[in-house]
Amino acid sequence: MPTLGALADDFTGATDLATMLVARGFRTVVAVGPDAVAAGPGAAGALAEADAVVVALKSRTAPVAEAVEVSSRALDALRALGCRRFYFKYCSTFDSTPRGNIGPVADALLQALGERRTVVVPSFPATGRTVYRGRLFVHDDLLDESPMRNHPLTPMRDSRVERLLAPQTAHPVSRIGLDTVRAGADGVRAALDDPARADALTVVDAVDDEDLRVIAAATEDFGLVTGAAGLAVGLTGPHPDQARARPASRPGDPGVVLAGSASAATRAQVAHALGRLPHRRLDLAGLRADFDATVAGLTAFVRAEWAADPTRPPLIYAVAAPEDVESATPPGAEPPATLVERALAACAVTLVDAGARRLQVAGGETSGAVVTALRARTLGIGAPIAPGVTWARAEVCPTGTAHTVDLALKSGNFGDPDIFTQAWEQLV
Repeated sequence: MPTLGALADDFTGATDLATMLVARGFRTVVAVGPDAVAAGPGAAGALAEADAVVVALKSRTAPVAEAVEVSSRALDALRALGCRRFYFKYCSTFDSTPRGNIGPVADALLQALGERRTVVVPSFPATGRTVYRGRLFVHDDLLDESPMRNHPLTPMRDSRVERLLAPQTAHPVSRIGLDTVRAGADGVRAALDDPARADALTVVDAVDDEDLRVIAAATEDFGLVTGAAGLAVGLTGPHPDQARARPASRPGDPGVVLAGSASAATRAQVAHALGRLPHRRLDLAGLRADFDATVAGLTAFVRAEWAADPTRPPLIYAVAAPEDVESATPPGAEPPATLVERALAACAVTLVDAGARRLQVAGGETSGAVVTALRARTLGIGAPIAPGVTWARAEVCPTGTAHTVDLALKSGNFGDPDIFTQAWEQLV
């Protein structure tokens, strides 16, 4: 029976955290939405045997009330399953707006659990995200000087985590600096036990994995912790030798890359793949004029490429360069982000039914749309590809026929430039 329950505010974040938990000795299952948990321990025969369950939500950019509601339902389902400790996972770049959703969801979870305080730890050094003196860095750049400054959904115009969080929460916001963290877990715990922090959300500095281990040790009895997947480096599960899920596919099985993210990292990955993989860019005007016909053209292209050479997975992408981002949406038209998600999800459904058994998906929102459309309920964590990115074995049933596929759900900001061409090597 699982004892650790986690909520991730997007689907790539869920597999990101689950990968870390598996590496730390937790038999981990990703449940797709609260209903997959509420279905009971027999869902996909996996939940009852897990040590940790991560619920994948699509709540990062949802309206605040919707994000709070679905997160609260996920918490209720995890508690009913037997979980006793909880982890609210958000992006290591703290993707949010002045209204939320990180603060409102954290507040709701604390209230439901009867807890008064928690920590806020967005650091994930393995992916270049660190917090020093309360400022969030993306590699060598401050958050607000990184490409996240111009993110189309959650533009990050400040690097001070306290200042980002304060407008979102009803709790006081405090900070513990790196000097305290470097003094050890007892020092961090003493700082957290200061009466001034009795009701606070406390941002804690961390610049390497040892800092995260100290924070985890200092909060081992907290009912709720919050942070990026990096904080899991300090956890220890009961099954350190537990095998990962085996791949569902075999070398040569048809695959496809679906890239919906417009992030700088994904654009570099698309650029790298354009000279190496067959590819088509999404035609937003065509999708608006005749969605079904345009999707049919894309999937026909992929199937033709499979017939010619099944070892080269075709790429369908939204953005390769900043100028590819639609500058002005036609009046009354569907926003480009949701149109891209819907189109790539429709492609995934058709292609899985046509034989695709290996899918890479780039972008948190796109991944959520694809997994939802494929009607996956649980994901078994397989081989890691890069920090924050892994293969997962999924049972899917998009149109009434069940299939087992390998999915790699990649945050737009994660991965090396060659990930679309090299990730397949891990499926052995």
